[in-house]
Amino acid sequence: MIKTRIRKLAFIAGLLVSPMASQNAAAQAWTSQEPQPSGWRSDTLRALATELHNEAVTAFLIVQHGGIVAAWGDTSRKVNVASIRKSLLSALYGRLIAGGQIRLTQTLAELGIDDEPALTVAEQRATVRDLLMSRSGVYHAAAYETGDMRRKRPLRVSHAPGTFWYYNNWDFNVLGSIYRKAAGETIFDGFAKRIAVPIGMEDFAASDGRYVGAPTSRHPAYRFDLTARDLARFGQLILDGGRWKGRPIVPASWVKDSTSLQANTDHNPLGYGYLWWILPADRFGAGAALASGYGGQKLAIVPAKHLVVVQLVEKRDGPHRDRTAEFLDRLSRLMAAAP
Repeated sequence: MIKTRIRKLAFIAGLLVSPMASQNAAAQAWTSQEPQPSGWRSDTLRALATELHNEAVTAFLIVQHGGIVAAWGDTSRKVNVASIRKSLLSALYGRLIAGGQIRLTQTLAELGIDDEPALTVAEQRATVRDLLMSRSGVYHAAAYETGDMRRKRPLRVSHAPGTFWYYNNWDFNVLGSIYRKAAGETIFDGFAKRIAVPIGMEDFAASDGRYVGAPTSRHPAYRFDLTARDLARFGQLILDGGRWKGRPIVPASWVKDSTSLQANTDHNPLGYGYLWWILPADRFGAGAALASGYGGQKLAIVPAKHLVVVQLVEKRDGPHRDRTAEFLDRLSRLMAAAP
């Protein structure tokens, strides 16, 4: 069975070109490599294939050294990547921070950020850096919140800016508003022009993103629909320090800072960078980071093994399960199986 699947990999890679790719000279299909000749343990991949099938995972993609090791499911299917959107925005912030259009030390008051009901003077002291670390201290209702976020939200003005970590959609949504004002473009236009096209994404267009508002806040969320193969390209960009085929796309210093520990969290052992989850180095090696979205949407970069791993799950109903713990266990096994 595994031999049949291995033989299919080259065919799968050949399919990783869409009509959009023909319009984009930079778009190129992923290359593929066979697991056994490249040193991968086929028994691990065989067990993984069974798991993914049983759990109805939409797409799963393993990339090492810039080539596909294995792919399961429909890697060309666009899926709402949920909170992975935050790590996508982080990359866009790198250019604005480097260019001085946004400063990490700017406060909400300086940026003219408010909401309804209005922010307090204390809340408006929160900085851009506080928002990026999810430590603003602004516990205002937000668009696109889960029930868990609403239940865990601290009381307003219960923590000063920069002193307490809480996974806060208000922070993330306001960063989107700040980007639009500073860059003079939507997040989706910016991502398409400044990241998707330069790295040759095969499927993404600005129309694959949309703003999602709520009556509780002025600041909308920014939903992205992406394919696994395009998300893997983004992961490869970050793994390579913001460069694509030698060309700088995101400042290397920003990639390093955003995927380094900036804040401790209540999701032990995970830390938080600038809109990235930070994986424990004792388990995954230095520089490992995770973009994570509700329902099992995952993008991991593991420099120690030169790995990018993507998982997308379109069907999100059913019994509650800890998809992050499952994915990290899966990632640990892949690391052990990798050369």
